[in-house]
Amino acid sequence: MDGEELLQGGDTEASWSLLSWMASLLMVFGGALPYVPQYQDIQRSNHSEGFSTRVCLVLLIANILRIFFWIGKQFELTLLLQSVVMILTMFAMLHLCCTVQNSNRVSTKQHRLSDLDVRYFWKWSVFEDYLLFCFGFTVLFAVVTLLLLDSAMFVETLGSLAVMFEAMLGFPQLLQNFHNCSTKGMSVKMVMLWTAGDVFKTVYFVMNESPAQFWVCSSVQILIDVAILLQVIFYSQDTRVKLG
Repeated sequence: MDGEELLQGGDTEASWSLLSWMASLLMVFGGALPYVPQYQDIQRSNHSEGFSTRVCLVLLIANILRIFFWIGKQFELTLLLQSVVMILTMFAMLHLCCTVQNSNRVSTKQHRLSDLDVRYFWKWSVFEDYLLFCFGFTVLFAVVTLLLLDSAMFVETLGSLAVMFEAMLGFPQLLQNFHNCSTKGMSVKMVMLWTAGDVFKTVYFVMNESPAQFWVCSSVQILIDVAILLQVIFYSQDTRVKLG
């Protein structure tokens, strides 16, 4: 009987270990999945106007800061790997948007980071400018983090800044939809996957007792996701009324 109980206990432990491993894997790559349908939509239509590239800006800053937060306060390795995957995903999105926009450009004039024109911040024509900006931002925070790494207040502030930016993930898309009075060109599948992912993340953070900043961030993200989905409903109804 003792042997059977031991065997059952071992099976239960193995099952939980497998589930934990799968949850970690989903956390690492799950954040990138919502951008697959948006990437495909942009490729298919050869237009990127419906997708706000400022979503990429928010996520790049958030995940670069999160990496430095991890250096100061080493939480789950899963979340560090998630940040690396998300940064690569955002660069892929920006590269596609630059390629599509340049192929559709009527004017030969290009907007460059070196122009130092704030009106065209994050609206540059060349993908390398986005890389250069992120490199400069990373070097700046690397120096600051190196100097202040022993300060617990700085490390906690760094974590709060990281999750504050991440919490605003959907906000640029929300504003762009409002400005366009339409959600055309935005992948609804992307937003639905955002919502599902944010719900999963919130549960994951609470169950794994992650720093409070993380589950507060994901809760705010859920609210913004719901607001964008409401825009989808509202603008689709508005379009039907106009056509009618």
